[in-house]
This record gives sequence, C-alpha cells and structure tokens, in this order.
Amino acid sequence: MTSSRIQNRPLATLVLLAAVTGLLAAGAAAADEPPRVTLAETYDGDVDLTEYWVSEKYDGVRGYWDGEHLLTRGGVRVDPPDWFTAGWPDTALDGELWTARGDFARVSGIVRAHEAGDAAWRDVSYRVFDLPDHPGPFDARVPAIRAVIARIDQPWVVAIDQFRVADGRALDAALDAVLARGGEGLMLHRGGARYHAGRSDDLLKLKPYADAEAKVVGINPGAGRLDGLMGSLDVVTPDGREFAIGSGFTDEQRADPPPIGSWITYRHNGETANGLPRFARFLRRRPGGPPPEIAAEADTRGAPDD
Repeated sequence: MTSSRIQNRPLATLVLLAAVTGLLAAGAAAADEPPRVTLAETYDGDVDLTEYWVSEKYDGVRGYWDGEHLLTRGGVRVDPPDWFTAGWPDTALDGELWTARGDFARVSGIVRAHEAGDAAWRDVSYRVFDLPDHPGPFDARVPAIRAVIARIDQPWVVAIDQFRVADGRALDAALDAVLARGGEGLMLHRGGARYHAGRSDDLLKLKPYADAEAKVVGINPGAGRLDGLMGSLDVVTPDGREFAIGSGFTDEQRADPPPIGSWITYRHNGETANGLPRFARFLRRRPGGPPPEIAAEADTRGAPDD
C-alpha cells in the first residue's frame, strides 16, 4: 500500500498504465470548446417558490446538443450511433444522458466510450430540460421544450416534467416522492429567467445532502479489516482546504482507489467550525477530471497540484 503522498507501483504496472493511457487517448472523442451552460446554486429555502418550476434532478451525464454535435459539459464530443441524434434540430438542446436512477457509473461509461455500440445506447435516454437558443424566459421555454420534443418524436428523447409547488411543504413532499423512487433530488428553475451561462439562483438544486469536488493528493493504507486496502484518501478542494475521506467506498474501490491527481465527487452535511466538510464521504470518481469551471479557474489563478 502507498504512503499518504507516494504510490510505489512496480515498473511493469507503470508501463502497462502508460500503454493503456495511450490507447485511450488515441481512441478518445474529439474535444470542442466547453458549452456555456447554466449551472445550479444550492437551494437554501430563501426564495419565493411560486416563481419557480420544479423537476426531478437526474443523475446522468450532462449532454449539450449544439445543433450538430452532442457534447459533454466539458466539451468532449459524445459518439452515439447515428440513429440516436437523427432528426434533432439545428438549434441547441440542454439535457441529461441517463439510463436509470442510481446507474451513473454505467451511463457515464456508455457516454464516454468510443463506439459503445447500439445495444448499450438502446438503454440511454436524453432528458431535455432547456433550450439555450430560445430568447424567452423559462416560463416560455417550458412549452417550447415540449413542442420541440414532440417534433423530434423519438421515444428516447424526453422533455423532463416541469411542475409548480405552492409552498415549502409541497416542495418537501415532492422531494420525498423522488427519494422514495431512488432519485437524487430536485431542480428549481426561475420562471422569469432567460438562459444564461454560469451560476445564479435562477437555477437551484435541492438534495438531502450537499456534494462537491476535490483532487486526490494522497492515499493512506487501511488497518484491521482493511489491511492491504486503501483506508482513506487525502484530498484538496479547489480553494485549498485539505482533509481526508475514509467512508463511502466499496471494498472493490478500496482495492483500486482513485489515483493521485484524479478528481472525485464527495457528499457532505454542511461544514465544521473550521470550515471543513462535515461527514464527508466518497460518492464517485469524476472520469473527465475537474468540472470545466474549476479547470478554467486553474488557468487563471492556479489549482492545487501537489
């Protein structure tokens, strides 16, 4: 097992990893400029709910149709079969590539694979939640989304259900219903907001926990039952806060932990008095590296690297 800062892998392993990395790079999809998308803030209860549309938050891969190509949020071109996007409009769609609740790892693998094949893509749906090129507020975009999806007329292209709630009690009931079905949470979209890039309270996410991203900077060995496995990861947030995450991992993930330099998503319940995430637990590795906005900040002010 490694120390908290150094991975002592055999030379043959490193050579194999380098070869695999080269093959992956050779087969990777083309990368475009990341699309300028609307991003969500966290719902804190301090908004007029009558101004918002509510929908389920689907835990898939963000898919942006630019009128010609399907892109991830990071600007990587997705390579679905031709039939998947046949007949889509020449204007932008914003949505989620999704298979099922609790199935993020599988859909992520399908979307990011080069030529995943028809059989895998038959299980993927494209759940559209916005029209970036539409000039009107979200109140007008909701019926426009439904009209566009009706014209596409493909069963795997779905307009996400948007509904209203009267108050906080109704919102809590809607969240409970989604969680009971194995869902992740809710999205709230201000009806009067026009589509724009970046974060604001025009788009809010509501989940029973918070999540965030961090970079792996160390791997610590386990003890006792975890002897021979990873015990915890040392991670650092984009703003430089360092802490360890030791829960939320399966034994398979502990046997093959995210490597130093990779990015992960973790859950937490608020922050401690010292400003560190409270009850931080591993959620998943980010296969595409840091979120695009974090990568962009790194270009201008530097991100934690060591």
